[in-house]
Amino acid sequence: MKATSLRDLYVEQLRDLYDAENQLIKALPKMAQEATSEDLRSALEEHLEVTRQQASRLEQIFEQIGDKAKGEKCKGMEGLIKEGSEVLEEDMDEDVKDAAIIAAAQRVEHYEIAGYGTVRTYANLLGENEAAGLLEQSLEEEKEADQTLNDIAEHINVEAKEAEGEREEEERPARRTAKSTRRRSAA
Repeated sequence: MKATSLRDLYVEQLRDLYDAENQLIKALPKMAQEATSEDLRSALEEHLEVTRQQASRLEQIFEQIGDKAKGEKCKGMEGLIKEGSEVLEEDMDEDVKDAAIIAAAQRVEHYEIAGYGTVRTYANLLGENEAAGLLEQSLEEEKEADQTLNDIAEHINVEAKEAEGEREEEERPARRTAKSTRRRSAA
């Protein structure tokens, strides 16, 4: 559909968000399963439930405007999820992986914050006050999820950094031994 009016653009953006939420409903369980931090796993599982509610709110809005709740493929979310999936497949230290999962999840949250903020503004301009309220609720939930991830990242990132330092300490004696062995054999 080509948007020729703000209303068309509003509906197009709602469809994009609806598809984004449904893609996320499929991706969040995988992210939660890979998280090793109990706080992170719990936050992702809780946000899955919130995401389901957000999709339901979008269905309500489609009903209010007399349109079908169907999504246009959200390529932005598709790309963000693909990037996040690649992180899940990498072999890395648990704390580093959790930090990477948080980074991927926050990209998703920021994308959704932008989307909900935009459609909420359109709804207000179009006099869709009830829809604007529902969209505002979802927007606030996305901001809360982002803040939760920030809070979790504060300790996960430190743990990832400490694990890195510990690995370097463990590797130093091995490097020294390798250097002294090379020196002896060169003599």
